[in-house]
Amino acid sequence: MASDVTRRGFLQTAGVGAATTAALTTLSVAAAEPGAKLRIVGLACSLRQGKTTYTAMAKCLEAAKGVAPDKIEVELIDLADRKIPAGPAAGIPLAPGERDDFPEIADKLLAADVAGIILGTPVYFGNMSSLCKAFLERCTIFRKNQFALANKVGGVLAVGSARNGGQELTLRSVQTALFAQEMVIVGDGRPTAHCGATLWNNAGDDISQDEDGMATAVNLGRRVAETALKMR
Repeated sequence: MASDVTRRGFLQTAGVGAATTAALTTLSVAAAEPGAKLRIVGLACSLRQGKTTYTAMAKCLEAAKGVAPDKIEVELIDLADRKIPAGPAAGIPLAPGERDDFPEIADKLLAADVAGIILGTPVYFGNMSSLCKAFLERCTIFRKNQFALANKVGGVLAVGSARNGGQELTLRSVQTALFAQEMVIVGDGRPTAHCGATLWNNAGDDISQDEDGMATAVNLGRRVAETALKMR
């Protein structure tokens, strides 16, 4: 874990938006202790709390943990009930009293035991949700702190309202942002083995009815976990 001083400096900077690179605090994140469990964090970036994106991510993380229950822990963060203002990414200070949950989430992602990060988003007009976009824009802070997410394994999950509703376009868009963080990006593993998890919400928010899509979510979770274990 980073020292309290460096972590506090980072989070304060993340909160106000960091107008210049010179204002950023250099991070020093220690390596995880030998033998410690690694953690995979899934972020559901839908504005609808606990719905299809969340359910699909839960299944994805369940599969990740199943690869090695004695070596892997998982955590699911639902951004629907969080406030992620986009302004600080552009150097715009928060309004007085404005709530900002990004620093807390950033703190979790910086932890030395976090080896994998999976982002899930619904599809809107062939792209990610506004919440997912705001989150990724705020992640600029990691690049400015010596690429603090470098070499963590990344995966992406997308849920659309049609079978061919832009899920793969959305995966690529999110992956582009993760590539810019020097993360190691993987798709869903065998036997589907494509760009990531692609799901179709065609049963009134019961995403479990999309058996093909849920299979890609399972394969993605497994692939992220397997890769993270090999790298660790």
